[in-house]
Amino acid sequence: MSSREKIGAGTLSVWAGEEQRPGGRATQVPVVHSVSFGYDDLEQWLEVAQGRRPGHIYGRNTNPTVQVFEEKVRRLEGAEAATSAATGMAVISSTLFALLSPGDRVVSVKDTYGGTSKLFLEFLPRFRVETTLCDTTDHAAIEARIAEGCRLLYLESPTNPTVKVIDLARLADAARARGAVVVVDNTFATPVNQNPLQLGADLVLHSATKFLGGHADALGGVVCGRRDLVEKIYHFREINGATLHPMAAYLLLRGMKTLQLRIDRQNRSALEIARFLSDHPAVGRVHYPGLPSHPGHDIACRQMRGFGGVLSFELKHNTLAAAGRLVSRLRYAHRAANLGAVETIVGPPATTSHVECSAEERAAMGIPEGLIRYSTGIEDPQDLIADLAQALAAAG
Repeated sequence: MSSREKIGAGTLSVWAGEEQRPGGRATQVPVVHSVSFGYDDLEQWLEVAQGRRPGHIYGRNTNPTVQVFEEKVRRLEGAEAATSAATGMAVISSTLFALLSPGDRVVSVKDTYGGTSKLFLEFLPRFRVETTLCDTTDHAAIEARIAEGCRLLYLESPTNPTVKVIDLARLADAARARGAVVVVDNTFATPVNQNPLQLGADLVLHSATKFLGGHADALGGVVCGRRDLVEKIYHFREINGATLHPMAAYLLLRGMKTLQLRIDRQNRSALEIARFLSDHPAVGRVHYPGLPSHPGHDIACRQMRGFGGVLSFELKHNTLAAAGRLVSRLRYAHRAANLGAVETIVGPPATTSHVECSAEERAAMGIPEGLIRYSTGIEDPQDLIADLAQALAAAG
């Protein structure tokens, strides 16, 4: 199905892809651990191997449990096709290396996730792929660089960790005019809050490790969109070998059953917390698109159904040491390099999203060392606000 079904995200999160699950009458998708899949005769085996009939051959290529996960995300994003990989970075890498060749040019923004930035700044140039990183919210400048010619436009909105918002429809229009492929990282928004394919993107990808799984117990990545592009990415990934493990796929599927519930709660809680922080005398700046003061608020209102569970903020004493004193005093937050889980998770970019980057590289991307990324969990929001209040008071 190429367009999103007229079924709610909550229903799709529970049922999509499971109408004809493997495992007979089991009500839950079974974990198929078999590495290979056997056939009674060579003719049938060849038909499956050559894609002339459905089936599985070898676990590095496809797997029944993984297939259900891919189908669920495909339906939630309203895409033609989907494929997965072992991690979010595996799916991002597979997408870029499958679609780009020496001499191609990529246009992106400075605020992408740190691992993605490393691909643009360190790895792709070694293969003679030119990368141009623009100021994230300067849409006119991005359009001008697109007009110079590019093979692929890579966007992330909201961005990690500064939570900037990009006008996806506007830039997708500019990219299509130049024949460029538009790729959007939708990890922060999730399909509950935003569907980039409806805004003109060709491909949308997720670190499924984050909000899709939601329980910080499984790594995974997924990309969906135009069938011809997804097939190229799948082919690269099957040869590259960064396969999503069936047990991880099962855990991601189990987590996605409550995707709508979790995201609705996290949307509401993050907005309450952002409002509290914006009024606190010790806080210098809050980054959250749900606040009218956010520079991208109007765009977010147009293209998002909810503003997400992640915010970031800076203390008035905006240093890494001050941020460290604050986060060390929080009772209801993991100090860890992750986000999107049922538990609140907090940390600075120096130890989370941009740990691979130097302080100078983070500064060039506009990421302050004292920035605190706060991924809101599903705890009672009043308890999280009280926790932040005591930590802010103790940290001075």
